Parts: sequence; structure tokens; C-alpha cells
Amino acid sequence: MSIKFGKLTKFEGVDFRRWQKKMHFLLITLKVVYVLSTPCPEETKDETLEATRHKSKWENDDYICHGHILNAMFDPLFDTYQNMDSAKELWEALELKYMAEDASSKKFLVSDFNNYKMVDSRPVMEQYNELLCILGQFMQHDLKMDESIVVLCIIDKFPSAWKEFKRKVKHKNEELTLVELLGSHLCIE
Repeated sequence: MSIKFGKLTKFEGVDFRRWQKKMHFLLITLKVVYVLSTPCPEETKDETLEATRHKSKWENDDYICHGHILNAMFDPLFDTYQNMDSAKELWEALELKYMAEDASSKKFLVSDFNNYKMVDSRPVMEQYNELLCILGQFMQHDLKMDESIVVLCIIDKFPSAWKEFKRKVKHKNEELTLVELLGSHLCIE
């Protein structure tokens, strides 16, 4: 198959959700993702030619799916998971291990956001973009926070030199969105 794909980063054991979504898209594109959720067709005594073809196609697609998942892993992980019998077994083993690790990383994300402090010595826009990166990871982990709370938290994180700006923005009557904070206020300052 000579389909050109964007480069899929090999899975190293971190950022599983991102890798999983990219891998899932690749498997959908290859039309083999169904083997992750569909059991192998059972063999019967009076199997028809159609049933034999169906089973053979499933086995071939499982082999392709299994191979692509393994191929998208760094060698130490490949060595660990290569002996799994099916793509579904491999996929479930990865989810079991790395989704649990993702759950603990949620706690660290929240902590990173809460403890982030902007400093006077670096450009505010650069630091603002770092905060947006952390918030982007929130969405990857299905962590939700009301936008008005996010905006107020970011305003509180501005460096001490922005004291007057913080006071002015906090005393406005209307609530700001992240886009409004960036567009109409940060760029102006």
C-alpha cells in the first residue's frame, strides 16, 4: 500500500492518548481498525466459501493492524509487546498500562497549571502560550474548566510589572474569553 501519511511519532511510553488517536486514525485510513473491536469469525464444519473468505480477510487485517501498531513503537516497547497474539490483545494491553499512567498525569497537569507563575524577565506572550499548551493538554485528558475561571487564573498569573493591567482587567464588568484576553488586551499591552 503506497498511501502517504504524516509522520507518526514512535510511541516511547509517554503521551499515550495523543499517540493512540494518531494510530487510530492511521488504522481507520487503512480500513483495518475494525479488528480492534470485532472478534475473529468462528470456524464451523459447514463453512461456506464466503465465510472462509471473511475469516481470511479478518486474519489478514488483524496481521496488518498488529504490525502497524508494533511498528509505531520504540524498540524496547516493541520487544515487550511483540508476542501478543492479536491486534486487539495488544491494543487492550497498551490501554490498560498507559491509560492508568495518563490518569496520574492529570494530577500533574493540574498542578503545573496551578503553580505556573509568570515572571518579568520573559515575554508575557511566550508565557501565555505555555499556559495555553498546558490547557490544550487538559482537553486531551478530558479535563474541563470554565473559560471565565481560566481567564481569571491567567490574569492572576501575570508578572508583578503587569499589576496595573491586572487591576484594570479585573474591574471590568464583562467577562473576557481567552481570545478577547489575547486579542484585545495582551497584544495591545
